[in-house]
Amino acid sequence: MTIMAFREFAITRMEIQDLEEVLSIETASSLTPWSKQMFIEEMAHPQASCFVMTAKEAGEDRVIGFICFRNIGEESELFNICVRPDHRRVGVGRELMQFYTTFSLQKGIKTFHLEVSLANRSAVQLYYHFSYQSVGVRPKFYRGEFDALRMMKRV
Repeated sequence: MTIMAFREFAITRMEIQDLEEVLSIETASSLTPWSKQMFIEEMAHPQASCFVMTAKEAGEDRVIGFICFRNIGEESELFNICVRPDHRRVGVGRELMQFYTTFSLQKGIKTFHLEVSLANRSAVQLYYHFSYQSVGVRPKFYRGEFDALRMMKRV
């Protein structure tokens, strides 16, 4: 059973008031976490899209994940996707990726790009699930230690 089977959730545009929770998720999840200023700049970029997934918990909405990407012409690049640690492995990442794919296809996107740490096996598996293929490696891309796997899919 996934978390979505027993909780209401929504995916909405990221707003400034979401950033405290977004930053908490980001710093707990990323090898190279974005700063608050980076999120603000990305949210303001004309070709960027940033969304949060919220779930009702204890009677109020709580950010449980987020996704940031850019669609330019017929191409899209996924820049950042994170799930709150206590909500991993229950379908949140899959829901965010499905949202991203559907949103982008509706905008006419034909090619999708992303980079992911080879050390993040669950994320790599998620992207393979969404038909991404490996197209290269950036050695020691993250913190000068971890390789980044470049992935792409065409539709």
